[in-house]
Amino acid sequence: MTGYVGPLEKTTLKNSYFRQVLFTGKYNQLVVMCLQPGEEIDNEVHPAVDQFFRIEEGAARFVFNGEEKHLVRADDAVVVPAGTYHNVINTSSTQPLKLYTVYTPPQHPDGTVHKTKAEADAAEHH
Repeated sequence: MTGYVGPLEKTTLKNSYFRQVLFTGKYNQLVVMCLQPGEEIDNEVHPAVDQFFRIEEGAARFVFNGEEKHLVRADDAVVVPAGTYHNVINTSSTQPLKLYTVYTPPQHPDGTVHKTKAEADAAEHH
């Protein structure tokens, strides 16, 4: 397919995998994510990658550079500039956090599917 065409909100809400790449282009990448209750991405930084997040279901705390904190919920968007340390934490103890993110440029190999955070961590350590 030349690009991505599809029901992004529905796809995001149906996704139960930690990370699933939907589309990879030369300059951007579309990824759906699901964080389980209390789960977090962990503090990370992308030196040359801007990242856009859209929350479709649930609530989260975004932490920038270890100190700037933002509480967000469904329908909110967050932009993380390249070089910014960031963490995304599902603040619910009962509900998953459903979101999608756009990396510019791409961050993960095309077709990446990580069913769990543990699987994603293992893949990133190789």
